[in-house]
Amino acid sequence: MWINIDKNSNTPLIRQLYNQIKHLILDGQLAADEKLPSTRKLAMNLGISRSTVLDAYNQLIAEGYLQGNHGSGTVVSGGIDIFFIPLKKPDKKHDLSVTLKKEPETMVIDFQSGVIDSSLFPLRQWKKAYQRSFDQISETAFYYHPCAGVLKLRRTIADYLLRTRGLHCQPDNIVIVSGATQGLALISALFHDQQQSVLIEDPTHPGLRKIIERSKLSLIGIPVDDRGMVTDLITPFLSPAFIYTTPSHQYPLGGILPIQRRQKLIQYAIAHDAYLLEDDYDSEFRFEGQPVSSLYELNPDRVIYLGTLSKILTPAIRLGYLILPDKLIEPYLELKKYSDVHSEAFTQYALSEFIENGELEKHIWKMKKIYTKKRQHLIAELSRCYPNDFEIKGHAAGLHMVVHFNGVVFDDTLINHINSQQVRVYPIANYVFGNKAAYTSDILLGYAHLSFAEISMGITRLCCALLNLEHKKDTPMSVESNKK
Repeated sequence: MWINIDKNSNTPLIRQLYNQIKHLILDGQLAADEKLPSTRKLAMNLGISRSTVLDAYNQLIAEGYLQGNHGSGTVVSGGIDIFFIPLKKPDKKHDLSVTLKKEPETMVIDFQSGVIDSSLFPLRQWKKAYQRSFDQISETAFYYHPCAGVLKLRRTIADYLLRTRGLHCQPDNIVIVSGATQGLALISALFHDQQQSVLIEDPTHPGLRKIIERSKLSLIGIPVDDRGMVTDLITPFLSPAFIYTTPSHQYPLGGILPIQRRQKLIQYAIAHDAYLLEDDYDSEFRFEGQPVSSLYELNPDRVIYLGTLSKILTPAIRLGYLILPDKLIEPYLELKKYSDVHSEAFTQYALSEFIENGELEKHIWKMKKIYTKKRQHLIAELSRCYPNDFEIKGHAAGLHMVVHFNGVVFDDTLINHINSQQVRVYPIANYVFGNKAAYTSDILLGYAHLSFAEISMGITRLCCALLNLEHKKDTPMSVESNKK
């Protein structure tokens, strides 16, 4: 029996021995009833401790590969089919001298949207809130909690929404979810049996389309303009389960849904016995004017409000919340009970403490100022680097912006060329559910997670890629030279 032990490997000696004996058995090199060396003898031959061999043998016995017979040693078990499994070589420990000599790779600047600057997470204040919450909770906090979530947090969120958004709701209508993704998934599953359609904004996030489609609901895209969903284009004969909308800051184009269209959505929902799912994913980060009123306020019986905290604090805190109409609370909680029983409770207590002490609003105020400066810096860098015509779309809010480059078509060839310059941008056409033709010159640039230096570097690379490609053509990419 040939076994090779590498003492310089990161793989533990027990695991190396176990893997090699198992491989010899499955490969047919060790036959049924064949006797293995004693633990003492094998340990001596390999230069390892007897306890290591004993632990490896015991693991193989537990999994049925070996049999330990008292007085006659350890033998290979019978009834094991032979098939070949490639034996991986043990991983070598890192050679620091090689690592130090390796040339550093050029850093890719990724303008991905929806990513916050987690480096500014108020860790010290969060630790204090967590500790204070543990000092206050009773023994009952260590048992199961209501499916709707910790009542203390639901009350805190209700007070917070009234204070910051003027949104009136009762704690009993609030349910805590493990992030907005779970909230959307459970709402979609709630209507699964009805086999209805869902109306969605077009363009919108591809990820949410996949979440809804997993519940076997069909999607119908409703076009969006600079003021959000074009409600006049909704076919009156449709009877959707719900209508998904981002009225405070349309994703990704950035429009705000006016009151006239909001009222039309409410009237449509009432007429068709449908619901409106309001995704309020980044309303805290509005850089011009006052916060936009919620759709929920117009008709709490027809609007499901979806809020998230990952876009404010950190995606590591997987907590969001839904405000449900009375009619949906019981069936929703029944569904959530068989999904995860309840969302993780200790973080809910800490978050309640964090909000009640004013730390969340302090952090939002701080991040609004920083994100405003980053947005302004990005626009300034575009103006500095790109001599041709471009336009910033949408309202000054959120964690990204949409830029229209007049005369530029962001097809696969151009995107690949931009990627080769170590910068990543995202064509709006990738977010379109239906007709992509109107968005071929638009890209999405997420900036919240990037430093000012990274924004400058990324925009410089992007503009160089566009201009270099332009110079290779016989005609310029833009017919105008005036910069907006």
